[in-house]
Amino acid sequence: MAVETWLIKVKTAISHGFDSVITSAPIPKASMKSNVGVLSFETAGLMSKLLHLWQSLSDKNISRLRNESISLEGVRKIVSNDESFLLGLACGEMAENLRFVAKAVSRLSKRCGDSNLSLFERLFDDFANSGRDTNCWVLNYKEMEAKNKKMDRYVTVTATLYKEMEELSFLENGLRKALQCSEHESTAKEQKIMDLQQKIFWQRQQVKYLKERSLWNRSFDGVVSMLVRSIFTVLARIKLVFDIGHGYPTSLPRSLSASATIHPTENHGTCSFVAGSLKSSKLEGNKDFANGFFETNSKLLKPPETTLGAAAFALHYANLIIVMEKMIRSPQLVGVDARDDLYSMLPNSIRSLLRARLKGVGFSASDPVLAGEWKDALGRILGWLSPLAHNMIKWQSERSFEQQNLLPKTNVLLLQTLFFANKEKTEAAITELLVGLNYIWRFEREMTAKALFECSNFNGLLNSKSSS
Repeated sequence: MAVETWLIKVKTAISHGFDSVITSAPIPKASMKSNVGVLSFETAGLMSKLLHLWQSLSDKNISRLRNESISLEGVRKIVSNDESFLLGLACGEMAENLRFVAKAVSRLSKRCGDSNLSLFERLFDDFANSGRDTNCWVLNYKEMEAKNKKMDRYVTVTATLYKEMEELSFLENGLRKALQCSEHESTAKEQKIMDLQQKIFWQRQQVKYLKERSLWNRSFDGVVSMLVRSIFTVLARIKLVFDIGHGYPTSLPRSLSASATIHPTENHGTCSFVAGSLKSSKLEGNKDFANGFFETNSKLLKPPETTLGAAAFALHYANLIIVMEKMIRSPQLVGVDARDDLYSMLPNSIRSLLRARLKGVGFSASDPVLAGEWKDALGRILGWLSPLAHNMIKWQSERSFEQQNLLPKTNVLLLQTLFFANKEKTEAAITELLVGLNYIWRFEREMTAKALFECSNFNGLLNSKSSS
């Protein structure tokens, strides 16, 4: 009876606890604006993206972009051999990524009490188009690095808070189920409930501690101010790195290393690849800037009609190439069904090319020299085509899960994928892979059949000799 009475008290207390959360009075609007609260998780994601953007603009990464990324053999073969165009794509994508972050921050800024912060969207557009920074939000290098360390700590603690709150919810659900259990009361059940209560108590303390240290209990004005300054500084860095003289403060180059600045033309005062057909970044009345810096860069990222991106085939062809890569590595493991599945993945355009290439090809594939030559040729093609396919999958998967991912991302850019790849050239390369795969697949099957036949004859010979 004592146990039953105790359980009733515990159940009542827990029930009141849950009900108080659900039925508590609405929080006044002013108090909602004071702290970030549950929006801390979205805010941490924005900080993570800004940290990644800033890192991608470091001297080291820009130097890698200049000397490695745009020099990839696959990029040069099927995307473009025009260095200015490729650098323009890189600049355009970075600017577009920053624009998406800025749009999210502008929604948060509406909750701020500071009138300048609440006008962030208009002030940022003005800064992007004209370079005017009336609030001096652009930080110098030392200030930005200090701000990044602070944001990085907030991102880490807020991500931990999210996990601990999930754990708390799991424990509270477990206690609720234990209290609702219709089993006969027992000492074991009593002990289980007491253990859960103890765990919940300590878990709540942990959550409370993390809320104090994370973005949860920070004010909107303070957090948005941090984001706004970072966004302004990242844009200034983009314009400095890509040598867009129109629109970054003169103080920034003195604070940031300009050793990695990209000069795609001999005249360092021009930037022919950014903002459309911009002839001189110093011309205030340029018509491209009249359309807006971000709008012009967005147009630059629109794939031409001759590309896989325009045909919506980039991701499909990436998967197709990766499947073929696995088959080419181990053709002896490829069955007839797998071969048929591969063929079913081919669009009509590649099927037509394949039929034309295979016309007149014999059914025999027994020449080991030719098989070796084909393997070498396929290896060379995959050497420059496969990285673009894998980059395409990586680029797509990162953006599919970016809302859940607070971790830094890789520096894969669209220009390193199949998105801007020429459709005709890519299909020609894929067709060559298919023709070569067809030969080495048949060669492996013929060699396997020949080996089995010879083994069968040898066993038959042994059996005949033993019987005689």
